[in-house]
This record gives sequence, C-alpha cells and structure tokens, in this order.
Amino acid sequence: MNFQFYLEKLFASEDFEKFRKEFPEAFLCSGFFTIDHEGSDNQQHLDYYIPSVKKMYSFKLNENPVERVETEIHGEFTPKKLKDNLNFDFKKIEEQVSKKIGSEDTKGKILKMIFSLQNNDGKDYLMGTIFLPGMGLAKIIFDIDANKITEFEKKSFFDMVRFIGKKKEK
Repeated sequence: MNFQFYLEKLFASEDFEKFRKEFPEAFLCSGFFTIDHEGSDNQQHLDYYIPSVKKMYSFKLNENPVERVETEIHGEFTPKKLKDNLNFDFKKIEEQVSKKIGSEDTKGKILKMIFSLQNNDGKDYLMGTIFLPGMGLAKIIFDIDANKITEFEKKSFFDMVRFIGKKKEK
C-alpha cells in the first residue's frame, strides 16, 4: 500500500474532519505500521500533535470507522513535524528489504514487518524491524526522500536475549 492511501483514508474520516476543525494547528508527527504475512496483525496508525495543548492523538486506520486515541507524552518531549505529502509504497520497501536480505545470505521469506515513521534532524524516515523464519530479525532505516534503505543490520532473537541477559547481570 502507498502511504498516500492511508492519509486519504484519514482525511476522509468524519472524526478527523472534526479534529482538524477543533485543532487546526495539529500536525502529523509519527506513524506506526504493521504488515503481517503470517497472521492478521495488520495495523496503521497516524499520530498528530497539538502544540497549543501539548497533546498527541493517534488515529487507528485499521478500525472502521477510524478511531482516535489520546496518547501520553513523557517528559518535555516535543514531537517533530512530518511532511504530509510523503510518498512511499510499503510493497516497494518490502522488495528492497527482500533484496537486501538475499544479498546478506539470509534465508527465508519475510514473516512480519513493523515500521515507525519519524522525523529526526529535519529528515523523514522509517525505522523497521523485519521478522524472518528461525527467529531472525533485520533492523532497517529507510530514507524516504532517497527512497532507499540506508542502514541494515541482521540479528537473531538470541542476540537480543544475550544482550538483555548481560544488562541484568550488571
């Protein structure tokens, strides 16, 4: 699916129209997407921050109708604004991930992908965790403007367990 499809779905929802009228200064600040090839845990959330009241709302797009949920902001964190004309396609990102996984001698198909849409230092990107067979994982950063994977790291579930275990021992 193309990101613009999800924005259009959000913009067409009655609740979002009311939200925009009530909080015209609200801006897109993050997103969360799950693409599950093995089950049915597909999710799409777009988050909007309201600077005047320092609140953030997440819009669950996989609900019908779209559901608005207030989210907590911890500390003095102020979300950064994302462009709302972003154009990327999750299928094409998956193709890039599959090629990268193949070039890294990792076997198997992608089971599940989890993406977080964020802005850091004025740049919009997707951080992703890709679940592979045999408890394999890949961590990626996808640069939206460049339309390519800029960071890729293979891991296994056991690497994560060892890391957490070492932390607890200290």
